[in-house]
Amino acid sequence: MLRLLSVNFRGLTEHKTLLSLNFSTSSVMAKSKFEYVRNFELDDTCLRNCYVVVRLDGRNFHKFSEQHNFMKPNDNRALGLMSHSARSVMEELEDITIAYGQSDEFSFVFKRSTTWFKRRASKLMTHVTSQFSSSFVYYWKEYFGEQPLRYPPSFDGRVVLYPSNRNLRDYLSWRQADCHINNLYNTTFWTLVQKGGLSTTQAEERLGGTQAAEKNEILFSEFNINYNNESPMYKKGTTLIWEKVNETTTKRIKQPDEGETEMNVTRTRKKVTSHSCDIIGDQFWEEHPDILESDQC
Repeated sequence: MLRLLSVNFRGLTEHKTLLSLNFSTSSVMAKSKFEYVRNFELDDTCLRNCYVVVRLDGRNFHKFSEQHNFMKPNDNRALGLMSHSARSVMEELEDITIAYGQSDEFSFVFKRSTTWFKRRASKLMTHVTSQFSSSFVYYWKEYFGEQPLRYPPSFDGRVVLYPSNRNLRDYLSWRQADCHINNLYNTTFWTLVQKGGLSTTQAEERLGGTQAAEKNEILFSEFNINYNNESPMYKKGTTLIWEKVNETTTKRIKQPDEGETEMNVTRTRKKVTSHSCDIIGDQFWEEHPDILESDQC
């Protein structure tokens, strides 16, 4: 019996050796003569110590909003769906430290120390774009109910690097300023059409060359609308960040002498939170100092 076991183990050892040789051979064979084509791939590694910003824009969303009967000038369903899709991206890619969105666009900021996808721009951009687009379709019914999605939406993306905190803050300030300018125009434009009885062409002509103060005056004097009372989400856009939040749950615990008792358990965890506030001034950044990394590299 001992001799037989010895033979069997020796046979098993020889079998393992054979398997090892087979794996080794297949590994060598995988490198074919065609592998040289990999040399045509461009090195798109993002520069180190820079924030990586991926900005998405809805492609031809003017037509998309008309085909799906979006409310003018702002549709809470669409804005909510955009924010939900962006939150899905952040929860998938936790190195995104802040995201900002308005209208049909969203910007995602990867922290400057990120090593996700070896900092390859194409990988970062395509992953963000695909996750956002699929989430937009997946969560459509939560916001639009039984209104059908008539055709798939699409979003284009770009990658921009910002080397300093000042550069990044100026970029986000630019997007929020753009939000305010566009929303004031659109609010005045659609008020002239919907309440003032003008055609879209007439409203465009009426607003041609007007400044912000003149648009505010039109809204207030002709329609008794104070633009300052408009929803902050319309005027400021949506900012998503990671914050620590306390969550309390009730658990039933068995006690040896007392039977089952209920106990409140509080846990702290990181969660994506939404804000519609000013991010141009210093207050937001002073209240959330963890968003930016030190400029001292």
